[in-house]
Amino acid sequence: MRSGVGQRIDFYDDPSAPRATSLVPSANVVVTNEAGEVLLVRRSDNGNWALPGGAMDLGESLPETAVRETLEETGIQVEITGLVGIYTDPRHVILYTSNGEVRQEFSVVLSARLIGGAPTTSEETTEVRWTSAREIDSLPMDRSMRLRLDQFFAAPRDVHLG
Repeated sequence: MRSGVGQRIDFYDDPSAPRATSLVPSANVVVTNEAGEVLLVRRSDNGNWALPGGAMDLGESLPETAVRETLEETGIQVEITGLVGIYTDPRHVILYTSNGEVRQEFSVVLSARLIGGAPTTSEETTEVRWTSAREIDSLPMDRSMRLRLDQFFAAPRDVHLG
């Protein structure tokens, strides 16, 4: 993790977790390539592996958010192909130490296919790589990301609500 950058700390069903102060719509993206691998990023704010994604900006749609965030974080251009799930569990809160914000989870996970670009890191990522389903279990990852990926691989055409 880079110095001077705040941390992201995820809490799940933790009685000592701080109380949520905001709700911010965000998108995560399950991008697959022709080999069936998934695009993952290693986050600079907590060192965990995750799907690319981030907060929705005013004036954009959620699919536009997904495409923008994927390109910004990974260098990969994508086309949205579907909906994986909607994740809004109030027991999952995220503390951003840079400003003290505590968000309740609100993530819409979309599926996408690769249309261009090459894996490239950003300020938000220290690694970007294509990963097979069997490799994912060995990577450090927050439980919410693991749940999203497990559900995608178990039933890629189903929509998951949580």
